[in-house]
Amino acid sequence: MIKQDTLENQAKLVYIAVGSNLGNKKFNIEKAKFLLQKGGIKIELSSSIFETKSWPNKNFPNYFNIVLRAKTFFKPKNLLKKIKEIEVLLGRKSSIKNYPRTCDIDIIDFDQKIIKINTSKNKLIIPHSKLHRRNFVLLPLFEISKNWKHPKTNKKISDLLADLDIDNLRSIKHL
Repeated sequence: MIKQDTLENQAKLVYIAVGSNLGNKKFNIEKAKFLLQKGGIKIELSSSIFETKSWPNKNFPNYFNIVLRAKTFFKPKNLLKKIKEIEVLLGRKSSIKNYPRTCDIDIIDFDQKIIKINTSKNKLIIPHSKLHRRNFVLLPLFEISKNWKHPKTNKKISDLLADLDIDNLRSIKHL
């Protein structure tokens, strides 16, 4: 018989998106990966880098994006806190929403759970409400986890990709 405490202390499978559109974008992503590992998040797989136009302002620098499959013992709130600390270490400053940044790290999936947490500093909603429309998350995620399903809708990632319009798919570049 397994004690409840033992089950709760098992590492959770998480998917994390990392993006950058300021400075040395590839370096920023690699440094984010290093800091995540150093901070107690064990990366199992990393997607290739994908390049997209900045949104909603296409005049801002292009984004480089990846998705990571990782394991962690952090609870969602503590994982968010760790991610925010890493973003600051990488030079992220508080600014206007969707403004260019050295590093943007988001939790895409936390153990296939639907999570909503409000803290004094941050709001955490997993999965992100616009995840199903984001080519820069779906394509790298598909590359590393072809059997992934959306935790809320239970839709396969291949179906989510098929739902994207052709312009959305053409606007992303595999590096």
